[in-house]
Amino acid sequence: MSTVKKSLTPRIPSQRRRDVVENDAFAAFARRIIRAHGRRVAQGDVEALRDLVTLSPANPADEFPTYPYRLAPDGLATRRQLRAAGLRPGGHHAVAQILWRRGKRVAYLYRLDWAKPKRIATPAQREAIAKALLARRTCRDCGQIKPYYIPRRYGCCLDCHGGH
Repeated sequence: MSTVKKSLTPRIPSQRRRDVVENDAFAAFARRIIRAHGRRVAQGDVEALRDLVTLSPANPADEFPTYPYRLAPDGLATRRQLRAAGLRPGGHHAVAQILWRRGKRVAYLYRLDWAKPKRIATPAQREAIAKALLARRTCRDCGQIKPYYIPRRYGCCLDCHGGH
């Protein structure tokens, strides 16, 4: 039992862990740095390893435009919004992000003028998908086609498994 009076003890604020914000721009930066230091080490510069450990940007979100929820400018859209419009990012990386729920949720934004139409599956691709989905519903033991996907955990339908 502690004899210290809690009301007289100054409260030290706990150090709250900051959430890590990673995005495509930061990943590209990290790849460039690691590649450059790898070349230096390969050429015999052992000090490059020590330098690599000390390198890190102050805040990677500073270079990547970040907007609060529902305040993104016109001309930018999330993947879901692009998909609803029949578009896809078109091979380009995100240009901004939206953060909400105190930075715990993120949605990446893509430029609408760079977006391309969604690709449409060919008849052969659709046929292959249909075969794969049918195989997921076919039991390996009894060969019956079930109205549900066979659980991968059992490898057979629920009738063959017997609920064990």
